[in-house]
Amino acid sequence: MTTNHQDEARETALRPRRWDPVVKLTHWSIVAAIVANALFTGEGSYTHMLVGYGLAALLALRLLWGLVGPAEARFTAFPPSPRRAIAHIREIASGDRKPHRSHNPLGALMVYAIWATLLVIIASGAIMTGPDIAGPVAMADATPSTQARAYDEEAEDGDEAGGEREEGALGEVHEAAVTLLYGLILLHIAGVLFESRRQGRNLALAMLPGRG
Repeated sequence: MTTNHQDEARETALRPRRWDPVVKLTHWSIVAAIVANALFTGEGSYTHMLVGYGLAALLALRLLWGLVGPAEARFTAFPPSPRRAIAHIREIASGDRKPHRSHNPLGALMVYAIWATLLVIIASGAIMTGPDIAGPVAMADATPSTQARAYDEEAEDGDEAGGEREEGALGEVHEAAVTLLYGLILLHIAGVLFESRRQGRNLALAMLPGRG
């Protein structure tokens, strides 16, 4: 009976993971927002701000989904636990592969670290740009390009006046959190590649549209 249970557990561990559409949507949309603000928008620009608020909405949706979504997407499926993460490292060292219905313990810590860092980035960015949103919002009849140009000009004026938006403790926190986020993303990718190799299956495929 025990042998049958172990065989079933191993089969479950090797079974392709199933992620629901909301998890996939928020995952790749957050990735797109991070890439957009890192490579294609000017720091402090109107577009950068809009992408940041979109990122905040996506993260809020994912966190809400962690409360009401399917079992694999809920926080209860992958609680942050250093003790379990250490036990998982021991499993890796011993070559054991235990089943995880959601993120493994190390992956769970990484997910929460990324979410926490995103919250710091969003909060600090919102505080720094919050007062400036009133200008574009007040121009309800203006075109998006006019709003963006007005905001960018205001940002340049702020930089000429001393760059208060990017300077000071809050700006340093924002920049440090962004740097930390990039490091966490690289570690996350490395972890996915390592687990894919260890388990003999491509874990990234489960996050692609139309999979699972």
